[in-house]
Amino acid sequence: MNELNIKKMKHLFIVLIALLFLASCMQQEEGPKEWVLQKTIELDGINPIGITNMNDTLWLSDGDHNRVVQINSEGKITKRIDSLERPMHIDAQEGNLFIPQYGNDIVLRQANTGGTQSLYDASKDSLDAPAGVSAYKEELAIADFYNNRILYYNGSDWISFGKEGKANGYFYYPTDVQLTEDKIWVADAYNNRIQVFDKKGVFLQKMGEDQKMNAATGIYVSEREVLVTDFENNRVLVFDHEGLLKQILTKEIDKPTDMIIKNEILYILSYRKGTISQYELVEKVAATNK
Repeated sequence: MNELNIKKMKHLFIVLIALLFLASCMQQEEGPKEWVLQKTIELDGINPIGITNMNDTLWLSDGDHNRVVQINSEGKITKRIDSLERPMHIDAQEGNLFIPQYGNDIVLRQANTGGTQSLYDASKDSLDAPAGVSAYKEELAIADFYNNRILYYNGSDWISFGKEGKANGYFYYPTDVQLTEDKIWVADAYNNRIQVFDKKGVFLQKMGEDQKMNAATGIYVSEREVLVTDFENNRVLVFDHEGLLKQILTKEIDKPTDMIIKNEILYILSYRKGTISQYELVEKVAATNK
């Protein structure tokens, strides 16, 4: 075999490998998926309001009992932090719990070593019923319920934005907040919507107004989706990041307050029933005409 034929064979072999790789990728491409209820976890005397994940373990705020608790997979309490004042939508980062206390206007950072620290100096500008907190790297955001505003710490300075109203950028009792890389997402509870801001507090977009929510109390933002609890309507709405409604979850949901995705499992709190509904992503079954 001459040198020209050898080169042709090598080229053909490379093309063949590339085609096989492309075919394999196409076969592995996943179809659309949806959240499906798998089971319901009965909680151990807990009326859950907020949920977070710390060190791969779920923590819940139990405002009716003035405590934050760690639970196991069966919903049993394994650790607790007592003597709080109605903790609300909590967060966790690097072994620290962030706890907004609706009852005494204080937001705490509770280290897993046991130390505590107040995170906002109320002597200059008082909080009034902090309802949600979010931590992201060196940043922090607080949903200041009765002041109808969001407080945001960028790592060096605090800014405040929002006031009571229904226009874009205004709030009517913000209840939960989440920071992502470049945005601040707010559950604007009694305007029945989600609002999105940049990290200077500039309004970017809103979603959920067309769905006739009744108390948008909790929010969770994943890489692909925005989930919001529709408290009085006993459901969770699932949007994409542009605000397109993807799914409505209702099974085993009763007065939902918060949710989180951990290890590709969605956990939804039902305040009235004292349960967690556990959903998993499964391949969506196409509808057929009969």
